[in-house]
Amino acid sequence: MKEFFFLRVFVWAALQRCYAQIIVPATGLSGCEGDILVLLDSSGSIANYEYSQLLLFTAELVHPFSLGRGHVRVGLLQVGTNPHLEFGLDVHDSQESLQKAMQRVSQLQGDTNTKAALRLAQELLVNKEQVPKVLLWLTDGVQPGDVDEPMSELKEQGVSVLAVSTVHANYKVLQRAVTPPLESHLYSVDIENINIITHDLREAIIKFICAELLRVVHLTSHSAVLQWHPVLDADSGYYEFWYKPIRTTNPAMRRTLSGQSRKTELTNLQPETTYTASLRPESNQGLFNTLSVNFTTLPDVLSPAEVSVSGSGPGQIRVSWGPLQPTRVQKYIVEYGAIPSGPVSTVTLHSRQSSTLLSGLKPGTEYLVTVSALHVDGKERAMSVRACTQEALPPLADLQLAPVEQQEAEEVQVTWEANQGGLKGFWVTWERRNPNSNPSTSSVYLPPSARSTRLTHLAPSSRVCVSPVYSSGRGDGLCCTAHTLRG
Repeated sequence: MKEFFFLRVFVWAALQRCYAQIIVPATGLSGCEGDILVLLDSSGSIANYEYSQLLLFTAELVHPFSLGRGHVRVGLLQVGTNPHLEFGLDVHDSQESLQKAMQRVSQLQGDTNTKAALRLAQELLVNKEQVPKVLLWLTDGVQPGDVDEPMSELKEQGVSVLAVSTVHANYKVLQRAVTPPLESHLYSVDIENINIITHDLREAIIKFICAELLRVVHLTSHSAVLQWHPVLDADSGYYEFWYKPIRTTNPAMRRTLSGQSRKTELTNLQPETTYTASLRPESNQGLFNTLSVNFTTLPDVLSPAEVSVSGSGPGQIRVSWGPLQPTRVQKYIVEYGAIPSGPVSTVTLHSRQSSTLLSGLKPGTEYLVTVSALHVDGKERAMSVRACTQEALPPLADLQLAPVEQQEAEEVQVTWEANQGGLKGFWVTWERRNPNSNPSTSSVYLPPSARSTRLTHLAPSSRVCVSPVYSSGRGDGLCCTAHTLRG
């Protein structure tokens, strides 16, 4: 315990020295305006040293910015079992105040409930002041939860997402979360070397909040959302916007946007196609530069892109697939048969159905399940998955309780009959008598060879239950009420 105390003192002293090195006059990024919300993993999966290094990294990263309204606002939201807003966007208007607050931050521990924290982040960032907004996610990526939907909603609402992870992160989750391009917005680095990315990550943030850039904040195979830092308002002018595929001689598609606009969505794009887009502010108050950006749409995703199984039992399997594309799919066909050479059954389903329950199957059997989608353009796509039904769990054949004639005892002899095949043991539960208190439930696990046991100190009219245990779970048990003999 002493050693731990001295280690904490040593780490805290080291942090104080590091923060003291950071608190120097800012380098003058005063032309930036925007909100930076830091989403910091503070759960138990983060080691204390790793957590302290992430705090130091954050403090150094945001140090050059001028803070406050009209400049850059920084908030810190911690991820734990429940989200904790350490400080909001309007709290600190100076680096001295911010850096001191960073020194007081402590780790939450608990679970990694990132999804709940992202819902709070939406409340903090969305539908507020019309300035660029950045969510900086610092995580080890260990079981972050289902973050795809809230991250996608944030990006659709104009929030730019950047992520820094330690090397053991779930990289696929992070790839889907960040705003493209990945090479400048997603960093995976060992915690010991995290300072090597400070400059590049800060430059990525600067491009979002310090320049009038036209940028892509959300991208799919058939759509794109473009955003820019507003230079006009509803009364000072409008925007001329146009876009087209780079490799075409066709004229560009054009639209006029109001002066209060700060983003636009492009739909019906072609997959895996490079587009160029331009935005020109038009105003009688002066001339503005035309902003341009090139982007490439993602590869097309044809349903079914994912097939999974769940809810299996001795005679059934639930199979699910996605994504749902009712405007592009005519129908789904599910084929299934026992491996290696069982008869194949077929189910035809509506284009809006994403799962079905296959029943009447053989227990303890492996099946090959194939989901095919017939698309409206004549294309057909299929994916297969192997799934096993659970083995049958035979119930007990008989259960009998016999009171034991013994002075000052409340005992019963429990006997039962069971099929030996596949048995792993038996689970016996009963109510035990407790002097001067309510009865308590007791249990014991017995080997598969057992067919009887003696229970003592039973509560009056105790319920005794015996269940067979198999490798795939507990079978149906039998219960009886015990009547003991009192001496």
